[in-house]
Amino acid sequence: MKKILILIPFLFVLFSSCDTLNQVAQTTIQQNGNPTTLDINNGLKQALELATGKSSDQLSTVNGFFGNAAVKILFPPEAQKVEKTLRSIGLGKLADNVILSLNRAAEDAAAQAKPIFVSAIKQMTLTDVTNILLGNQDAATQYFKRTTTLQLSAKFKPVVQTSLNKVGATKYYTDAATAYNKVPFVTKVNTDISDYVTQKAIDGLFVEIAKEELNIRQNLGARTTPLLQKVFGYYDKNKK
Repeated sequence: MKKILILIPFLFVLFSSCDTLNQVAQTTIQQNGNPTTLDINNGLKQALELATGKSSDQLSTVNGFFGNAAVKILFPPEAQKVEKTLRSIGLGKLADNVILSLNRAAEDAAAQAKPIFVSAIKQMTLTDVTNILLGNQDAATQYFKRTTTLQLSAKFKPVVQTSLNKVGATKYYTDAATAYNKVPFVTKVNTDISDYVTQKAIDGLFVEIAKEELNIRQNLGARTTPLLQKVFGYYDKNKK
């Protein structure tokens, strides 16, 4: 009887240890195996928050647009003849002021983007998440274009207009367009620039998001958390 009583605690410890080892083994298998649906959902959303946040932060700094050749805003296509004419008649400084002020307005607007993207990410369904993860290399960027462009435009437009006025862009561009319109025999151009800058600011934002999306899909070093490594490791094995 005493032997049995002595064995009971031993067996309890043994079986408890087995349960603990089993849990560790199961956890290890799960970590090294395919991600769960929850992993994919959380991992992709984490990646997208990082990508959109980084893009917004970079573009909203001084020279975020002006110093970035990929997104720098120039004269509108229909007004490039304005710039050419102004430079040819000694008004190059005025043209430079216009370009700088357009980019400063876009930089101001970019700071408004982050909460819009966060909201779009929170509203993603599991189907959206899976389609984005295993879709084309710009699948997330295209999703954001579909779901946030109208909101971004509504949010950006008043900020752009205020910024254009603040840095003198409205005046600079109006002066430039007015000076051009006074040149004999030219086709008159519209002096309103805010819609153009708003659209270019949004376009620039998506250029940067696409770059960040591609980076995290292709660059192992961009997967900065265990969850991202697991989810995008799964992507590597199953990408198109």
